[in-house]
Amino acid sequence: MLNDVYPFYLANKPQQPNTDLAVVDKFTGEVATRVAMADPETIAVGIAAAAAAAEPMAQLAPYERQAVLNHCVARFTERAEELALALCVEAGKPIKDSRGEVGRLIDTFRIAAEESVRMNGEVQNLEITERAKGYRGMFKRVPIGPCSFISPFNFPLNLAAHKVAPAIAVGCPFVLKPASLTPIGAIIIGEVLAETDLPEGAFSILPCRRDGADLFTTDERLKLLSFTGSPGVGWALKAKAGKKPVILELGGNAACIVDADADLKDATERLVFGAFYQSGQSCIGVQRIFVHSNVYDDLKARLVEATRALKSGDPKDESVFIGPMISEKEATRLSDWIAKAEAAGGSVLCGGTRDGAILEATLLENVPPEQPICAEEAFGPVAVLCKFDDFDEALDRVNDSQFGLQAGIFTRDLYKAMRAWDKLDVGGVVIGDVPSWRVDNMPYGGVKDSGLGREGIRFAMDDMTEIRNLVIRTP
Repeated sequence: MLNDVYPFYLANKPQQPNTDLAVVDKFTGEVATRVAMADPETIAVGIAAAAAAAEPMAQLAPYERQAVLNHCVARFTERAEELALALCVEAGKPIKDSRGEVGRLIDTFRIAAEESVRMNGEVQNLEITERAKGYRGMFKRVPIGPCSFISPFNFPLNLAAHKVAPAIAVGCPFVLKPASLTPIGAIIIGEVLAETDLPEGAFSILPCRRDGADLFTTDERLKLLSFTGSPGVGWALKAKAGKKPVILELGGNAACIVDADADLKDATERLVFGAFYQSGQSCIGVQRIFVHSNVYDDLKARLVEATRALKSGDPKDESVFIGPMISEKEATRLSDWIAKAEAAGGSVLCGGTRDGAILEATLLENVPPEQPICAEEAFGPVAVLCKFDDFDEALDRVNDSQFGLQAGIFTRDLYKAMRAWDKLDVGGVVIGDVPSWRVDNMPYGGVKDSGLGREGIRFAMDDMTEIRNLVIRTP
């Protein structure tokens, strides 16, 4: 069960100045708990504390950072069911998906603990010309300084972890703004971090209103901004961020190609998962499915049957696969997109009905590509089937998007797999599976409107550090 109220964390310490943020159970629509909200003055205090903590954080030895991360792994493991239930309530995420996200939270901190003691530099031979004779060089990586993190509602544990864990691994203090719709997971991360010996000011976790959060972006004491969320918000923040580097993990309308040689039973199972897990609210959820004409009718029938079998309802029910979307407003938006697609000549193969915030798992076909359901990010339980005859044509259609996060290819042809890797303008190509697959140590991110930079612990650690060179002359 959730607590009645939750504090925010300011300079490592819980503070309860108010209970202004109501967190709603996304299935019942009732207020489940209340959380303290930070005002701009409080945010400024948190940033000042992070700036003051920069030197003591940088001075932590790698084994000390590792000890903090290992403590988090142990405590998250002990509190796993509590975390999953909180996630189920605040995000409306089916309980099985919630447990899966808790597992990834633990994995992410475990990977960071391992990487924290192997952040190495390099010795360079500088004697590449006579001018450099007697010179040798080496470099190391040093923390970039205080970081600003803004995390989204759809993976409130794991996407916060992908910012927090590498920051601790390299020795960067941070301020974190969790999504106001789903702040509880981040607050529990704060509870666990407060049990450690991190220097005062090492972290602040501050739910706040968007209109009061400008300091997370504009304050010059912050040396890096990492944002995960919508493209419109992300690019606007980048424009205001000033000189600091900006990492953006934004949206997508992920495509998957099913070639004629695919195992259709396997492809069906994976596509249904990829399109509809956690009610489709994933930036790499399967949205566009391109199927070779030789197997189109067969795969369509399989997908419709499997999709109709998915159970919708209370996400706390172990048998439920489709829970509520994050709000009725978002479910209504997507329902309207389905209606527009039908009006433009598309056909609903199954689903399409809405009950409050719950939208049935929906498959469509024959939708014009300029329709929002194809061209924009659906971010809900909807996928569109399209037929193709030529593999290279299908690759071009995948690329015909403003987004480029990940793509999936079901083929047994090695040459086609390599061609897809060469040709697709995306951050990642997944062969034999859906684009929705991710493991937490791999480089993850997109191109075009899908963002800048890469997550994945080691790659985030690179972003949160700078190279410091040393040259030695020995005459």
